[in-house]
Amino acid sequence: MEYITYPLAAVILAAGLVTAMAPRLIPELHKLKFGQSIREEGPKSHQAKSGTPTMGGIMIILSIAVASLVICPFTLELTLALGIMLGHFLLGFLDDYIKVVKKQNLGLKAKQKLLGQIIIAVLVAYYAGLPTDLWVPFAGNIDLGMGFYALLLFVLVGTSNAVNLTDGLDGLASGTVIVAALSYMLICLWLDKLELAVFCGAMAGACLGFLKYNYHPAKIFMGDTGSLALGGAIAAVGILTHTEVLLAVIGIIFVCEAMSVIIQVTSFKTRGKRVFLMSPIHHHFELKGWSEKKVVWRFWLGGLIGGLCGLMLFQIG
Repeated sequence: MEYITYPLAAVILAAGLVTAMAPRLIPELHKLKFGQSIREEGPKSHQAKSGTPTMGGIMIILSIAVASLVICPFTLELTLALGIMLGHFLLGFLDDYIKVVKKQNLGLKAKQKLLGQIIIAVLVAYYAGLPTDLWVPFAGNIDLGMGFYALLLFVLVGTSNAVNLTDGLDGLASGTVIVAALSYMLICLWLDKLELAVFCGAMAGACLGFLKYNYHPAKIFMGDTGSLALGGAIAAVGILTHTEVLLAVIGIIFVCEAMSVIIQVTSFKTRGKRVFLMSPIHHHFELKGWSEKKVVWRFWLGGLIGGLCGLMLFQIG
């Protein structure tokens, strides 16, 4: 039970670091004119957000790394988790930097971003030497052999992109990541993986501190710098705990966001019709008349239910 104090310390330290950095970073980003460009085809209400400082993910990821390394020994699993997160952080930073310099909503091309994610996954697969088994609820561990590496690629690319898609409303990604991180913190404690529990605690704390400035009306956005890195971090924990199947339950909101885009694009290309008023699905509900806060709170609730279901499944499975 004493182990819980370390992840909780990480929560507090990471939240404190973000809270301390935000009042200094936000004015600097304003001076540099690192403001968010809003896509014209998005909801009209979002146009008022144009110019809000972005790249707030810098302080989130820095706080996670510092809190993890201060509280926990530098182990192989922590190294892998930090490496995966920082790799996606660099990719997201480059994407955001191109956006703010060119003052447009599009940064890296989709193929360029995907290539970067694949390179990260290949490096992890080559250097990590991970066991190739997968834990399946009610079935136990199943050795996937070489198929594990295809799964690793799918989980890393899919999760990082899914969290990136979720980051479309004030506080939406921050809140859902907090739930996912806390859920995995408990799972890591049950598996006696203290260093990963601390990493998850730091992730939850950093997002909690960031939420103070990111909740509607947001004073700063995390940008791809934060969302891609946080998605990579969550995927890393899922892979290192061999609970990739649970990731789809705990991250149910991320799955729904990604699937809504896939369904929308597929339907439009094959039938010439849209299933949703707009994708990702949080915009669909906005256009249905829900307020931004209502969408965020409902999605947070959905994330909480997913987290609780994931924890129950882990315990009984």
